[in-house]
Amino acid sequence: MRTYVLRRVLQTIPLLLGISVMTFLLLQLAPGDFLNQMAENPAISAEAIEAMRRRFGLDQPWYVQYLRYLQNVVLHFDFGESFSRHQPVFTVLQEGLENTLLLAGASAVVTWGLAIPLGMWAAVRQHSWVDRLLSLIAFIWLSIPEILSGLLFLMFAARTGWFPVGGMRSLDYDDLDAMGQFLDVLHHLALPALVVGLIPLASRMRQMRGNLLDVLRLDYVTTARAKGLDERVVVMKHALRNALNPMITLFGYTLGALVSGSFVAEIIFSWPGLGRLTLDAILTQDQYLVMGSVLMASLVLVLGNLIADLLLVVADPRISYD
Repeated sequence: MRTYVLRRVLQTIPLLLGISVMTFLLLQLAPGDFLNQMAENPAISAEAIEAMRRRFGLDQPWYVQYLRYLQNVVLHFDFGESFSRHQPVFTVLQEGLENTLLLAGASAVVTWGLAIPLGMWAAVRQHSWVDRLLSLIAFIWLSIPEILSGLLFLMFAARTGWFPVGGMRSLDYDDLDAMGQFLDVLHHLALPALVVGLIPLASRMRQMRGNLLDVLRLDYVTTARAKGLDERVVVMKHALRNALNPMITLFGYTLGALVSGSFVAEIIFSWPGLGRLTLDAILTQDQYLVMGSVLMASLVLVLGNLIADLLLVVADPRISYD
């Protein structure tokens, strides 16, 4: 197992290297840079702009800039300095990544906490009104773009006043006790988590239904029923575990999708996460902050896939990576 994990970690290095090269090239293809926008301010002299260009290394060819960036990351774990925020990139990204992971985690609870029981319910009640209703809801929700669902939830919050229309904390957050602060963040988190979690919920519910139906038709399940076992025991003890294996494989991809899907919800609901930071960095052409954001999101996707593979070993003793 340790050898497998080490091999996966080593495989991540060239992957992240390729992502960083492509991201850096795409940023270089964009016209201008961060200092071109500052040069439009008449209060900043041309000499100051030129001094900043030399300080940030923007007067060098792109490959020299990239090699210097790569050297700082590998040798000093230094992701550069944010041009717009005048802080180290890692410092800027730390809080944003924590907030994005909080939103993605809450969304994962919505997705998997509902997809598995609803998929099971639809499978054991195949062709009933429950199955047809859940299928109809899933197909309708799959056809709604995430940005549209986010705007609908935002309008719902504005019309009813039941939920905040944006942000992560209330104005009186610092005056609340620990439980009050927790509930306040949870109140702000509810709608963004629903927006991000309900989109994959529809497809995962249909997949869980199909997996369980396939397992319920296998010979060993028929044998268990022939022995007179209760249907609940047949489903929960014999069929469910094998039906969950494909879902565990999808968990890693879903985790990455939830992180990337959080970007849209963060912008709509003004959630201070990695998505808003990345958008602001792109608009201001803050190249080192964009690089750090992309690498962080890529690393979360890779770790999600690794976690899914390790969970498969826990769920199915027949699988071994030794």
